[in-house]
Amino acid sequence: MSSVRYERRGASAVVTIDRRERRNAIDGATAAALADALERFEADDNAAVLVLTGAGDEAFCAGADLKAIDTLAGRIDDPGGPLGFTRRPARKPTIAAISGWCVAGGLELALWCDLRIATSTARFGCTERRFGVPLVDGGTQRLPRIVGLGPALDLILTGRVIDAARAFALGLVSEVVPPGEHLERALALAERIASYPRRTLLADRRAALSALDLPLAEGLELERRLGRETLADAAAGAQRFARGEGRHGQGVPGTPSL
Repeated sequence: MSSVRYERRGASAVVTIDRRERRNAIDGATAAALADALERFEADDNAAVLVLTGAGDEAFCAGADLKAIDTLAGRIDDPGGPLGFTRRPARKPTIAAISGWCVAGGLELALWCDLRIATSTARFGCTERRFGVPLVDGGTQRLPRIVGLGPALDLILTGRVIDAARAFALGLVSEVVPPGEHLERALALAERIASYPRRTLLADRRAALSALDLPLAEGLELERRLGRETLADAAAGAQRFARGEGRHGQGVPGTPSL
């Protein structure tokens, strides 16, 4: 049986790491299967969002399987990254649905995703610090961008583990849900994202991600250029609003019914 399951659920492609006996830690075969899963998602135009999760409630992913580290050694220079796809940007939105341990390379996989939904039982940390294993799946680059340099260095240098409440306070996760509800919440969020005009959504996402390393002026120019390509969609949306759709915040998450 494959250590990675791929299934379509509504607008989502759900990719599940399934090595429960190893807290969903990743060996070479699992890394290759994750890379294949991303390829499958990218090739499926009907899959609007990728939801990455771990089997069971004990762990999202405990990182590289240190008992099988020899199967990953040859992947250090892999263009996709040692754990499968961490050096490859996804063309479409991605969500991590997290329960339990999300540490070491597992944290790096979660950081690769655009959004992270976690249960109150989730735990996060760069626990590979104890064993001299480097962060080579994007952790040193993505963590500071998401939570800021100070909090990122605290986690990277100390190897300490934080709970879901602290992760939420840092902006590491966007939402904390009760145990067992992480996947369904991620799927519901994916459906909402998929319901929006796709071309504009993808252009805005690309502008935000691509401009991270650009000076403000260049980032604004990229935003302008990508936005210009979606003016027809914007005009159609404005017409829908003019006809009464979406008035008084209707359809906006968190807006009370009026």
